[in-house]
Amino acid sequence: MGYFAHDSAIVDDGCQIGEGTKIWHFSHIMTNCTLGKNCNIGQNVVVSPEVVLGNNVKVQNNVSIYTGVICEDDVFLGPSMVFTNVINPRSAVNRRGLYSKTLVKRGVSIGANATIVCGHDIGEFAFIGAGTVVTKTVPAYALIVGNPGRQIGWMSEFGHRLEFDSEGLALCPESKETYKLQDKQVKKL
Repeated sequence: MGYFAHDSAIVDDGCQIGEGTKIWHFSHIMTNCTLGKNCNIGQNVVVSPEVVLGNNVKVQNNVSIYTGVICEDDVFLGPSMVFTNVINPRSAVNRRGLYSKTLVKRGVSIGANATIVCGHDIGEFAFIGAGTVVTKTVPAYALIVGNPGRQIGWMSEFGHRLEFDSEGLALCPESKETYKLQDKQVKKL
């Protein structure tokens, strides 16, 4: 098998699960999902059909990942956060198969109880604060908080808030890597 699934977890047919991945108590990995290597799927997680998770994705307890979501490598999904996949759901109107896509790029962290409204991609290494409601596309390295989510700064790849000088340069205090802010975009130098 190459991966671990707790006895109470359900893994439907047609899933591809990478070596070293762990699926914990009461989680359900639905049909035709792809989970990369070394992922950790916490307790009571639902991964809906055809979701794709890259390598080393950490999914905390009580998370719902619905069809249409793709998470690249090294994504962190905090406890009880949720993705949506229909912008205008109605119980009496069947919109199955009309799911909007959401791409979560490499290195993103999404805090506890955040909601990601479908159709809005999240740029690499962005940081979504706990309880945030994302209602628009998020740029790479952005720090987003609140409801609706608004950008209040920039984050390094190591998860530290960046303070830019007059030349638009910032140093991550942990990695010592330098970042450049130019034209409302951040790039690591």
